[in-house]
Amino acid sequence: MSRAVRYERFGSPEVLEVQEIPEPHAAPDEVRVRVTAAGLNPMDWQIAAKPDMAARFGITLPAGFGSDFAGVVDEVGADATGFAIGDRVFGAAIGRSVADFVLVKTPTATLWPTPEGVGDAVASTLPVSGLTAAAALAAIGLRSGDTVLIGGAAGGVGIFAVQLAKLAGARVLGTASEGTFGFLRGLGAIPVAYGPGLADRVRTLAPEGITAATDLFGREAAETALKLGVVPERISVVADGPAPPPGVRMAGALDAAPGTLKGIADAVHSGEITVPIAATFTVERIREAVMTQAERHVHGKIVVTL
Repeated sequence: MSRAVRYERFGSPEVLEVQEIPEPHAAPDEVRVRVTAAGLNPMDWQIAAKPDMAARFGITLPAGFGSDFAGVVDEVGADATGFAIGDRVFGAAIGRSVADFVLVKTPTATLWPTPEGVGDAVASTLPVSGLTAAAALAAIGLRSGDTVLIGGAAGGVGIFAVQLAKLAGARVLGTASEGTFGFLRGLGAIPVAYGPGLADRVRTLAPEGITAATDLFGREAAETALKLGVVPERISVVADGPAPPPGVRMAGALDAAPGTLKGIADAVHSGEITVPIAATFTVERIREAVMTQAERHVHGKIVVTL
């Protein structure tokens, strides 16, 4: 037997249960990963809470939980390619990642080697957040010399977006609560408080104006950018919120270019990108972990260990 977080009905974190299930084994075209860490994302609890969002990802009840994971390949099917027993890997498996084992069909574009020197906890945070951040910036054609406003800069996607924008040569203003200002400065962003009066505060911090924006939480930053004269084509929003204003780009992890995640993993390995882990929970505390993540007051990523 093995453990997996599952739910029988949609709802709040109370629906999540750690269940004993038959241990899965790799089919001929699959590899099995013994999961050691699973990074949480807002989409995880939204899928578990909202039937319409679950349907978008083809998830039906009863369902598993989580998207991102890291661990070690411990079974390889006779026809599987690209991986060997003992390989450290990280990947994405929507609706299946918080479990002792994840099966992945090969060849695959959802499993990657973990660079030496990058721990499993950090590796488990990369797929959804890293790809979403990269896609959001690519959608607006971010380039060196831009001054970009990033909404929700201190969140799990925001920490990647800020650092990727800095690596691209942009000046970054990030919206957040005042309690996260020091954290954001440490990532290289100029923090600005969200809420009423945001446009005036941005004008004060960037009197020469902003040239681009991406909104990773809600639509406030996108609407502020429009108010400040940024053309809609240079504004993006993530795909899990309400419809964006006309002309504003919508982006998600699936829109990221091939090779993006390898570049992010390499940047983490080289120290160009840091991944703050806000808190780590054992799988038995999954409900507490999800509640902490859903409150959106953490600075960085939440990781579940198995």
